[in-house]
Amino acid sequence: MTFLEHSRTFPATVEDAYGRVLTVPLEHVFGHRHLAIPAVVSAEPDDALEAWGERVGQRRTLQFSDGGRAVETLTSLDPPRGFGYRLAELHGPMKLLIGRVDGAWRFEPAGTGVRITWSWDVAPTAPGRLAMLGFGPVWQGAARKAFDEIERLLVG
Repeated sequence: MTFLEHSRTFPATVEDAYGRVLTVPLEHVFGHRHLAIPAVVSAEPDDALEAWGERVGQRRTLQFSDGGRAVETLTSLDPPRGFGYRLAELHGPMKLLIGRVDGAWRFEPAGTGVRITWSWDVAPTAPGRLAMLGFGPVWQGAARKAFDEIERLLVG
């Protein structure tokens, strides 16, 4: 397993940050490719009548700009402190490197704002184990871009 984490502090409440990050369309936050990490172009829920983030076990299929896809499943909801998810059933180029990802978002008070932490616990494939040495810095770059988008969402 490879553990990756990125944090940033924002001038927002924990409750507001949690609600906005949980429900923002993924293509708004992850709509930019970063080196080997493709952009998210869509996220289609299994149940279109149910708002994302209502219950553990919800699933949606993520489509990536490189033609790949993955299934995201909510694994935990702890409002407003955080939520977790799993990316599995990967198809496309990322399938060669990653077996699955257990991701989490945490929201903690920080002075008059909120500290948001995003983490990935990556289970690489056998050939992906060596690639994980270079994947960490690439993921950090993608995380910085995502946090720039979250800043626009929270601060305007």
